[in-house]
Amino acid sequence: MKKQITLQDIADALQTTRATVSRALNNDDSIGREMKKKVAAMAQQLGYRNNRIASSLRSGKSHIVGVLVPSAEISFFGSIVHGIDQIAREHGYSILLIQTEESQEKEIKGIDTLLALKVDGILASLTKETKDENHFHHALAEGTPVVLFDRVGNNSDIPCVVNNDFQGAMEATAHLIEKGYRKIAHIGGPQHLPIFEKRFLGYKAALSEAKIKFEQNWFVEGNVSIESGEKIVKEWLQKGFVPDAIFAVEDYTALGALNALKAANIKIPETMGLIGFANELFGKYITPTLSTMDQQTELMGKKAMELLLDILQQKISATEFVQKNIAVKPIYRTSTNN
Repeated sequence: MKKQITLQDIADALQTTRATVSRALNNDDSIGREMKKKVAAMAQQLGYRNNRIASSLRSGKSHIVGVLVPSAEISFFGSIVHGIDQIAREHGYSILLIQTEESQEKEIKGIDTLLALKVDGILASLTKETKDENHFHHALAEGTPVVLFDRVGNNSDIPCVVNNDFQGAMEATAHLIEKGYRKIAHIGGPQHLPIFEKRFLGYKAALSEAKIKFEQNWFVEGNVSIESGEKIVKEWLQKGFVPDAIFAVEDYTALGALNALKAANIKIPETMGLIGFANELFGKYITPTLSTMDQQTELMGKKAMELLLDILQQKISATEFVQKNIAVKPIYRTSTNN
């Protein structure tokens, strides 16, 4: 049987101590960069495999961060996870990704799984169904810090990283107005989530600033999907309601709206303008290309992980409310006649 390489074997090969090797492999700040490189090289040369479970039992740290996202298929969340992973790896952490599939029940089960695995911290974006944060407070009570990103709850007291959704929505609507559109409809998202409520309020604020009266039938609460956007636009057209522009709460809703408009032979942007929110990858490849608001997703992921690290390193308390804001940047394309 092949001998299992230990920390002591690496220490003997480098003529240093086992403690130094352990700290180097755990990216401890007390160890210099050159020594870390030497230890990593020797560990690889000798075929050392870290026993993370044993290490976790000794140190009380797993060096794993749990990440909960509503969907792993959407590039928006994939980009956030990429940002999280970049910062996590730089600080010696691995991530464990759980897809909640927009289900609060799966979100709760995900939290239970992560707590059972003794992760060092949790990063999460709420599902469309989530109307309370009790399961996240349970994690905090268990001593596991939590940072939310993108979607947070009403009156949330959990540290978070979010966009300025109100300002982004206001800017998106103002762009339509600047392009000459006046009868601007909004397909929104579940209003119990602040992210979607703020986009609705930003939309209304832009209309008010331009002295355009908001009509209640200009707004429909959708469920953030291609199917939702398509269904709502078809229903509008069947009822004879034809706006001259649509601000969709996110890009998949906008894509559904686009499909319904094209099926009805409504020309975009000549007859109707269309803008989304999120800057999903498909937006620049469809016809017409989709105007949208870029949420700087990779930066959001990096900031979320950095905030969690601040808590893990005890720079701030896990129960101290801290909110980091990421600016939204406009990307105007042909769907708004840009």
